[in-house]
Amino acid sequence: MCALTVGVLRETATGERRVALDPGSMKVLCAAGRTVLIEAGAGTAASYPDAADTAAGARVAARDEVVAGSGVIAVVRPPDPALVAALRSGQVLIGLLDPFNHLEDVQQLADRQVTVVAFELLPRTLSRAQSMDALSSQSSAAGYRGGIVAAESFGRYLAMMITAAGTATPAKVIVIGTGVAGLQAIATCNRLGAVVTGYDVRPGARGEVESLGARFLTPSVAHGAGNGGYARAMTDTERQAQQTELGTMIEPFDVIITTAKVPGHAPPVLVAQATLDKLRAGSVCVDMGASEHGGNVVGSVDGKRIVTPGGVIVIGGGELAADLPTSSSQMYGRNVSGVIASLFPADVLVVDPTDEVHKNIVICSAGTITNESIQQAVAPTAAERIPEPAS
Repeated sequence: MCALTVGVLRETATGERRVALDPGSMKVLCAAGRTVLIEAGAGTAASYPDAADTAAGARVAARDEVVAGSGVIAVVRPPDPALVAALRSGQVLIGLLDPFNHLEDVQQLADRQVTVVAFELLPRTLSRAQSMDALSSQSSAAGYRGGIVAAESFGRYLAMMITAAGTATPAKVIVIGTGVAGLQAIATCNRLGAVVTGYDVRPGARGEVESLGARFLTPSVAHGAGNGGYARAMTDTERQAQQTELGTMIEPFDVIITTAKVPGHAPPVLVAQATLDKLRAGSVCVDMGASEHGGNVVGSVDGKRIVTPGGVIVIGGGELAADLPTSSSQMYGRNVSGVIASLFPADVLVVDPTDEVHKNIVICSAGTITNESIQQAVAPTAAERIPEPAS
């Protein structure tokens, strides 16, 4: 039986510097009897030159050869149209694929009997899934980077500084949303000397926030804890009341970091225009929820730095993990290796529909969309493609 071949491609998304496998993860795969093909230059932006990949046991090849010769293709971001068109029956695509925003690609790949594995749908509360949890690993990197970006953009010291020329008071930072990214942002800003507050709609998040030395705030208007410890969707009335109260809370802060993302949907607006207008000139908003669908801060644009007429700096940072590419790729490579080990106990794909991990992350297999949430999302799209019967 031929060894399983895992292919790694250079990412094509603008500003993306990560690579799906780092040399350390390649070495693990090769030691397990797998073969790794990597596109020339794929890891260069993450400080992993081709020579490091070769030393780890991988073979460097042209892009077309990697696609044609691999049973598994590992990517960081959703595939571009050319890659979607090139994948064939029997291949497996693994990555952060944003499936709810790429339903037509998912359907096209299912129709061609490509197996699609999306990290976003991993049941993250399962302890045995932690080694595969790419959302957490990348959120951790993004949260750290969010704190660094905030410090770099703020025109004053974050920490208290006592000098012969006087004393600088510490900056006041609020991090809105204290999941993995938010907690890492809190820890980073705290280490940099700021006075940090964490805000979350889940009262149960208090312990984690306070353990990092930060103050905790939660809304009085609604408790937003949902299943599995995640925040639930609020009603329109609750959302409006929360936004109004939050606007009053964040006015005194120098730095606001927001982290609320909703896969497949527009992120909630947490810093409204009225609030933005009241912030002092030089204040910084780092919007880690920014995407093509909008952001947590009104007017933010993903990947852009904007200065409002009132002098507030608004930074759209929906993919900040890409700005920490070496560490992000190292963690992501371990997540990819974990998924491969689970789905390929030997060199043949084994999808167990009774396995809680498999039935969630494998969204299509053997020509069928198997994940229930993706099935429901695809159904309206499919209905739109059915022509009306002739009258």
